[in-house]
Amino acid sequence: MSKCEQCIIRQLNSLQHLSKEELIRMSNCKTSKTIKKGEAIFEEGDRLKGVFCIREGVCKVSKMSENGRNHIIGLVTKGDLLGERSLISDETSNLKAIALNDMQVCFIPKEEIMKDLEKNPNFSLSVLKDMANNLKQADNVIVDMAQKTVKQRLAETLLNLQAKFGTNKENVIDVYLSREDIANIIGTATESAIRLLSDLKKNKIIMFKGKQISILNSSELERISQGF
Repeated sequence: MSKCEQCIIRQLNSLQHLSKEELIRMSNCKTSKTIKKGEAIFEEGDRLKGVFCIREGVCKVSKMSENGRNHIIGLVTKGDLLGERSLISDETSNLKAIALNDMQVCFIPKEEIMKDLEKNPNFSLSVLKDMANNLKQADNVIVDMAQKTVKQRLAETLLNLQAKFGTNKENVIDVYLSREDIANIIGTATESAIRLLSDLKKNKIIMFKGKQISILNSSELERISQGF
């Protein structure tokens, strides 16, 4: 089991602000687990008993709307912390997290995190900055949903996915999302997302390799995302 003080993943998140002594103490009480593709890390309404540090893999974080449709709020990947907001607010989770591929995560108990938040101001400030950044991104999503067309949101999403995950040796976006997942990010029916993706393919802006997507014309996607 990886020790927190020796783990390079912590350099990607707020845990980098903890002292060696705090990391050793955390290492002694955390647990590591494998989450299989399609499994839930936690469900909406769960009372979280700690936070999750993502060592490997990607999960989708979603919220169920009143009409029963899932909306994907974001994708959480290697180096991210998950669940700290529910912990600090001491409320049940209002989001659900599902593994998109096999994941390695470390679970850090609530008591340990709260102790560090109370005693280490640099750690606390870093966690607050991350939460503020997440709120800023949520604000942008709200504005996009209100002001942009579904086609614009799709173009922007494809560009964002490539920027975040890069491409693999086959030049496809290096994360697999089902057509339903893409629909749940851009806020439309799966059939509409499929039709819009087909239109982009027909216009040689993207291409499919199996079920994965390769961007052929980034500048045209950018133009579409801006509403031109």
